[in-house]
Amino acid sequence: MEMIAAGLQWFVNLGASVMLPILLFIFALILRIKPGKAFKAGLTVGIGFIGLNLVITLLTENLGPAAHTMVRNFGLHLGTLDIGWPAASAVAYGTVLGRLAIPVGVIANLVLLLFGLTKTLDVDVWNYWHIAFTGSIVYAATGDFILGIFTMVVHVMIIYLLADLSAPYIQKQYGLEGISFPQGASAPGFILALPLNWIMDRIPGINKIKLTPQTIQKRMGVFGDSGVMGLIIGIVIGALAKYSLAKTLQLGVTTAAVLILMPRMVSLLMEGLTPISEGANDLVKKHFPGRDLYIGMDSALAVGNETVLSSALILVPVTLLIAIILPGNSMLPFGDLATIPYMIAIMCAVFRGDIFRSLIGGIVDIVISLYIASWVAPLVTASAKAAKFSLHGSSSISVLSDGGVWTTWVIVGLGKVMTWGGIGLIGLITLGLMIWFNKFHNRKRIKQDA
Repeated sequence: MEMIAAGLQWFVNLGASVMLPILLFIFALILRIKPGKAFKAGLTVGIGFIGLNLVITLLTENLGPAAHTMVRNFGLHLGTLDIGWPAASAVAYGTVLGRLAIPVGVIANLVLLLFGLTKTLDVDVWNYWHIAFTGSIVYAATGDFILGIFTMVVHVMIIYLLADLSAPYIQKQYGLEGISFPQGASAPGFILALPLNWIMDRIPGINKIKLTPQTIQKRMGVFGDSGVMGLIIGIVIGALAKYSLAKTLQLGVTTAAVLILMPRMVSLLMEGLTPISEGANDLVKKHFPGRDLYIGMDSALAVGNETVLSSALILVPVTLLIAIILPGNSMLPFGDLATIPYMIAIMCAVFRGDIFRSLIGGIVDIVISLYIASWVAPLVTASAKAAKFSLHGSSSISVLSDGGVWTTWVIVGLGKVMTWGGIGLIGLITLGLMIWFNKFHNRKRIKQDA
């Protein structure tokens, strides 16, 4: 098992731009797509990911220093440092248990697909670090290695269930036909957004507010254009960071470029995914009538959406303000400030692209995330030490994204208090929901469509 895990880890280390084209090419051949077309589709996806990563890097390399400067300007002195998802993934995969996350996730996905308990075929195997994260934390809390493995199985089941449930919203809002987001930092936002959206639909006055990029552009003219909005947001962030005029303008233009370029990179990536998604659904409909198949991808595909990116950029200084005034919070937001678009990607789809609702939902999410990330910090720190991760002088670390999602609180909390009984209970409830959604709910929907 250790050799298999090492081999899979080497493959994942090739990066999404190489790994995904190979996986999709093989998958396309299995779907009986012509080799030439399959090769071109896989290569196009790889090119799209390179373009997407270039734009995301452009954003993070400019937003990161600005956020760091804002933190210094606000004079924040909180005891727990937010190390961000890149460092958190290194911690997750750095433990002995974490290295088994990829084979555990792949096997669980295939078994669930075989029994018709999920619609998601997850090709984004890099993101199994999310289950490695919770598995490693539960192992740190209990010292039970097998329970850590079981935790990863239960967590990935939750992620696939949430991915299936949120897929229709994602496909409709972002135009990503046949795609779902089994991403551990994004998928839990779906459950949070549903009740918030229901409440806002029933509050007089609030339910009349419609603030989408389209309505903003219609009312504000040129100032509502996505590029101009990016320029304004970037300038505001630069001003809060007390940048010079030149650096502020540079950050503004960079942010504008990200808002314009990101959707075009996603479009290129989708160009490669479309024939594979169509081929997969044709095969499933032929052999399994009434079933759908979603291609599981990273929520980075939605990060370029105007609502997602605009809301996330506004939430960066808001998050720092919340960290200052929130009673009981011990975490200093830093490393994951640039990850906020991922955290709210699925929430924005539930809010139908409404920027106002996305900001309200984002604020609620940030408050909850800060509390949970502060609570789980001792276990994240223990996992980091087990992975021999350098704490860079910090005595306590956590992560805003994965450390702060409600799934971490539920899984780790019950795993720590009830151990096998707690994780087993979550697993049984998730399995029951999967059976209901895929066996009974879908059957009812098919009869209604007929």
